[in-house]
Amino acid sequence: MTIIRFGFVAMSLELKDSSPSKTMTYASFSKLADREAALNRLVQIAETNLHNTLRILKHCYANDVMMYRMSSKLIPLATHAALEDWNPYPHLSAAFQAIGQFVKEKSMRVSLHPDHFCVFSTPREEVLRNSIKDLDYHVNMLEAMDLDQRSKCNIHMGGAYGDKEVAAERFVKQFSSLPDRLKHRITLENDDKTFNVAETLAAAEEVGVPMVLDIHHYAVNDGGISEQQLIEDYWPRIVATWERERQRLSLTEAQLPVKIHASSPKSVTDPRGHADYVELQPLLRFLERAKQYTAAIDCMLEAKAKDFALFELMKAMGEQAKHQSDISILSQGTIELS
Repeated sequence: MTIIRFGFVAMSLELKDSSPSKTMTYASFSKLADREAALNRLVQIAETNLHNTLRILKHCYANDVMMYRMSSKLIPLATHAALEDWNPYPHLSAAFQAIGQFVKEKSMRVSLHPDHFCVFSTPREEVLRNSIKDLDYHVNMLEAMDLDQRSKCNIHMGGAYGDKEVAAERFVKQFSSLPDRLKHRITLENDDKTFNVAETLAAAEEVGVPMVLDIHHYAVNDGGISEQQLIEDYWPRIVATWERERQRLSLTEAQLPVKIHASSPKSVTDPRGHADYVELQPLLRFLERAKQYTAAIDCMLEAKAKDFALFELMKAMGEQAKHQSDISILSQGTIELS
């Protein structure tokens, strides 16, 4: 039997006025004559974002959704070069702590996903420095919440820069040079254009981090790997990257399940884009085949309709369970496959 939990990303469409990503452009910031007042405004925006993050987490818990990916934009302009001397954390300590306390009390799983500018395959020193800075910002937030290394930042390897093999080697070298404080917060995900499942898994194994399998990215960038090969040859190795991480942290499988991403193509003409909702059957087909290798899977839904998409998927799962005896609906965010 395999327990599968579902989560969603950043925004809630059900909660009104709950954006965790309110921001201020640097152009607007720089127009304010009083720098101290401008910095106070950034703090106020960040406090609103953190307050809304906690609201969304409570919304998740109330609906038995135990996974949530937080917005990367909690602190506006946090990594802007002109604000390198600004330390917002003393002003935001209570708000960060409140989030961390709730997550720990309710045993929820939270994560962050630095954007596509965070690339460690880059040949450019400046881009590498900025990638490290961006990753440090994300880890700082997790540390401000007092969350341990179960809470991860998910990244892609980056671009090929004309030679994918060399870029992969560069990723391994540059990522391996990071301090453990950053390395141990990372999961590595296959992408939809460049580094496929096999290439991403090889890098994850070499640098010693868990791999997140994105099944939508696999569908549009399969690297010649059949679905059978994915399940029989690659999925057990992906599961093993999580087992190694659990051993390092002395955790059980229930405390740190293997994680996947799921979404559906936006359209035939835009197969890489994410649809508003998630189609049940392709996801269920994967889960039915993957369940034999692990007792727990956490599935992050990357759908445009956010929590609505999760609730709609669970409704469809409930209808399917009426005709399929191996599906048990445990809650509004969790199923069991026998």
